[in-house]
Amino acid sequence: VSFLICTAVSLVLGIATAFISMYRTKCSQSFAVTLAVLPAIVQIVIMLVNGNIGAGLAVAGTFALVRFRSVPGSAKEITGLFFSVALGLACGMGYVAIAGLFFVIISLFLLLLERFRFGQNSPAERQLKITIPENLDYDGLFDDLLNEYTLEHELIRVRTTNMGTLYELTYNIRLRGKDISKDFIDALRCRNGNLTVSCGREADRDMM
Repeated sequence: VSFLICTAVSLVLGIATAFISMYRTKCSQSFAVTLAVLPAIVQIVIMLVNGNIGAGLAVAGTFALVRFRSVPGSAKEITGLFFSVALGLACGMGYVAIAGLFFVIISLFLLLLERFRFGQNSPAERQLKITIPENLDYDGLFDDLLNEYTLEHELIRVRTTNMGTLYELTYNIRLRGKDISKDFIDALRCRNGNLTVSCGREADRDMM
């Protein structure tokens, strides 16, 4: 009876965790299924080794599986996985009420952070990538244009491409408005010889 109760609670909490993680976030089906099933899997492992020295090894192995996933995930996805594991651990130890209370507290807190867009970058913050020929001196090459069309700009990376025949400059910029000016892109293309110019949202830097 205890096993059935713990398993049922684990599955319910797992499905609820998947719904919380999918709220306002793009999520693959495989990741959602993993979040839904993971608490029950962790719960049965803990119940089988409870009271044995192997419990510590089982917990360590569970967290190792989370760390060495085949596909790297964002910090938010890793948080969801650890959330599921924690719920499974609580149910496996028989603390069903504590697991439910913990789920309610953390879920409400996550929804609150999402509601107020905690930590989200300003819409005017973009990442600008400019490709230039190797014979151009990139130091200060675009400063006048960046000063004209942006409020702030910072060169964060320079790398070679196309077998070393091209440079790719990466800037973090803050636009004067929310939209990218066509005149800005055209001016950059005239300056870099009509090579590739891309400007978009800054890529996630929280990949694990």
